Amino acid sequence: MTQVFTDRVHGGSGSVAQAAVPADPPTAAAPAGLPDLSGPNGIAGVPRLPDRGLTDARGRYTVGLARTAADLRAAQRLRYEVFAEEMGARLDSPISGLDVDRFDAYCDHLLVREGDAVVGTYRMLAPGRSDRLYSDGEFDLSALSGIRGGMVEVGRTCVHPAHRGGAVIGLMWAGIAHYMVSGGFTWLGGCCSIPLDDGGTTAAGVLDKIPLGPDEYRVTPHRPWSGEGVVRPDRFVIPPLLRGYLRLGAWISGAPAHDPEFGTADFFVLLSLANVDVRYLRHFLGVTE
Repeated sequence: MTQVFTDRVHGGSGSVAQAAVPADPPTAAAPAGLPDLSGPNGIAGVPRLPDRGLTDARGRYTVGLARTAADLRAAQRLRYEVFAEEMGARLDSPISGLDVDRFDAYCDHLLVREGDAVVGTYRMLAPGRSDRLYSDGEFDLSALSGIRGGMVEVGRTCVHPAHRGGAVIGLMWAGIAHYMVSGGFTWLGGCCSIPLDDGGTTAAGVLDKIPLGPDEYRVTPHRPWSGEGVVRPDRFVIPPLLRGYLRLGAWISGAPAHDPEFGTADFFVLLSLANVDVRYLRHFLGVTE
């Protein structure tokens, strides 16, 4: 399991004013391919994500990358509080009170802060850092072999319960956009986890109602979650993080995996920057016409 948002949740000079992913981007037709990031209608001069260089509209929160061991420990502590203490996940961590795994050392960790307190975190594994992805443990990803060289794996996303509003999630999207564009990465993928504490009805609704992505990018779970025996809801609410991915143009790339340690159904979500309307990128990058 890597990233969980439910309906309960879930330094520099730049400024970003937004909440979560807007339902509709500002105007103009979506590009057919990868946006031109250098032309007059592109996103030229996007800076690399600074430590604390992006803020929300009210100046309450900042977002940046972890730079020190203390930064990383703060992210791991927040993950433990959310995943273990709040959700009841059975974490296999070598350090008490922290959520630590072997991928942390290879990843960049996005941190949202209120003052000095870390209130949100999002983990990103850039291509070339590790021969193996976290998601390899849950899925056969062989169908993605042709794109892994440009794909950032994301996960371990969580927000402190007192800060689960649009500002924190919006800053996360802004940070991810800066990271992807400035790094020249073209794909984003990872497990989007849906808790099964509602009897599996939300996960079953996603499984039944949301179309899958192209066959050529279809992944296969090692331990499938089928939803067998789960009462199908007449209506269900798509969890906020998954809803944000889908609005940006992401696909669900196959059947979900079951993660019994976290008590979740994990859907592999795949997003090509070529499918993202350039207006969304402008919005999250804080770039004006």
